[in-house]
Amino acid sequence: MRQTIGMFFWKPAHRKLICFTAPLRKRRESMYLTIQGIVLRVSDYGDHDALLTVLSKKHGKLTVKARGLRRKNSPLSAVCQLLAYGEFTLFEYRGQYTVNEAHVLNLFQKLRCNLEQLSLASYFAQVSEVLSQEDYPTPELQSLLLNCLYGLSELELPLCQVKAVFELRAACLSGYTPDLFGCHVCGSQTPDRFDLSSGLLECQGCRDASSTGIRLPVTPGILEAMRFICFCEPKKLFSFRLGQQQMCQLSELTEGFLTTQLERGFSALDYYKSICFHDQELEAT
Repeated sequence: MRQTIGMFFWKPAHRKLICFTAPLRKRRESMYLTIQGIVLRVSDYGDHDALLTVLSKKHGKLTVKARGLRRKNSPLSAVCQLLAYGEFTLFEYRGQYTVNEAHVLNLFQKLRCNLEQLSLASYFAQVSEVLSQEDYPTPELQSLLLNCLYGLSELELPLCQVKAVFELRAACLSGYTPDLFGCHVCGSQTPDRFDLSSGLLECQGCRDASSTGIRLPVTPGILEAMRFICFCEPKKLFSFRLGQQQMCQLSELTEGFLTTQLERGFSALDYYKSICFHDQELEAT
């Protein structure tokens, strides 16, 4: 009868130790994990370390410790900052991850020089953290976030357009796809109201008396843009145009829909809106 001693098996009848080294090598190799991820949040940990929330394609959201990140001249300071996209080699021990080494893939440097863009990108990161799960693949959400950060940083797209695209597409990826194919009461193809709670279209005269949901006006152009965002190919997400006023209305609608479905607000969104309001006041004076 075999008796187990660590990784060795003792056979009393033959008085011989048999050592299995191959499984041990595999076990050592499995302790390291290489991912490409976006830093969604950085939190202080201890005196010199930090905890990172990283969104990866194959492993979803991961909480990772970065040793010595808060020390002066840390080699991890660039790749471990908020909204940095990098390749991380992680050491796993008892279900906890530590950054072993990392290098930058994209810092989206241009948006860091613009406070409005940076605050909006931070809002995207907060939403992504809420919608993602630990150890659950989220390739579409990571791709959406990367595309929107690139759109802000490199393409210099209108902020309202990027915001609307991210909010509505992220809602769809998380199971909150609205019904955009006519009034849900009479079936009319020209509805003019959108219910933020139910995600349904209505005509002005079709409102249920018992309904307490908030409805916002929707024009044919806005409705067409919403359909495009929900169902187009990912690489064509920004290939639509609206006038400035309608684009802002679309942004307000998608924001209301997402926050209503998630039943929460976001601090970075509040900050972004305060900056926009301040800029509008300056322009008015």
